[in-house]
Amino acid sequence: MRIGFFVMALTLVTAGMAIGQEAGQWSAGPDGPAPRAEMAVAQEGSVAYLVGDVFGATEILAFDMADETWSTGPALPASMHHPMAAALDGKLYVFGGYDLRWTVLGETWILDLATGDWSEGAAMPTPRGAGAAVVLDGRIHVISGNAVRSENSPAHEVYDPATDSWSEAAPIPTPRDHLGLVVIAGEIVAMAGRVGGDPTYNLDVVEIYDPETDSWREGAPVPSARSGVAAVALDGLAYVFGGETRQVTFAEAEAYDPAADAWTALPPLPTPRHGFGAATHEGRIYTLMGAPNAGADSSTLVEILTPTE
Repeated sequence: MRIGFFVMALTLVTAGMAIGQEAGQWSAGPDGPAPRAEMAVAQEGSVAYLVGDVFGATEILAFDMADETWSTGPALPASMHHPMAAALDGKLYVFGGYDLRWTVLGETWILDLATGDWSEGAAMPTPRGAGAAVVLDGRIHVISGNAVRSENSPAHEVYDPATDSWSEAAPIPTPRDHLGLVVIAGEIVAMAGRVGGDPTYNLDVVEIYDPETDSWREGAPVPSARSGVAAVALDGLAYVFGGETRQVTFAEAEAYDPAADAWTALPPLPTPRHGFGAATHEGRIYTLMGAPNAGADSSTLVEILTPTE
């Protein structure tokens, strides 16, 4: 099997172990071929791409949720962690992050998923790490993060792949890092995060961006303030998982309905984690790798939530 240029490296069968019953059921997925944490996760079609690693691993990992197989791709142009990434029209876009000395990066790297070739795009106007990126109407919105390790940026910058150019949009009202970001019904939903890179100062803030008016509004807060979360959209809901403080990781799993401006509690993660990502396929949510312990840690874990009514 091939995923673009990715050659199959590992195939395992989902264990199918039921974890929770209330409002959803958890099962164990196939472990990844190598541990990752503090990476970006970008999805195109059934494939989730894992980019970066806090311990310096540079190979991109790809997980095809259609048959639950892993593959290993080419190395990043440089070691990085906490980057922002998005996949669109057969290309993987990687923005910013930190190098292994925690220096903030501002490069834009573009990977052709069919050929495995890297190219460099227009640099970010505001270099930063630990922000988040989403695709909306053919452009990539890169929002907030740390302009230096302990200073949050309100930057909301939009990359247009068609012209390799950046534009500015309304800055996020609550600058933060380690946030969750999803697109629902043509709007961007920003959830949770922390202030100044310090999980002592976790946030429960929800802010929603309307591209029609280039403005933000406040949503109902996350039931439990946290950062280092994984977030994904499915069937009109925003799902938020895990997170950390300085001492512990979170198992919380919650869903937000922007139309009702209301939250629902879900069965907790089987393994509390932070610095991980999530992707969806055929009604299931895959939570990918991340750190079971607070601080610098990593894993190969895949845990799958099947939401139910």
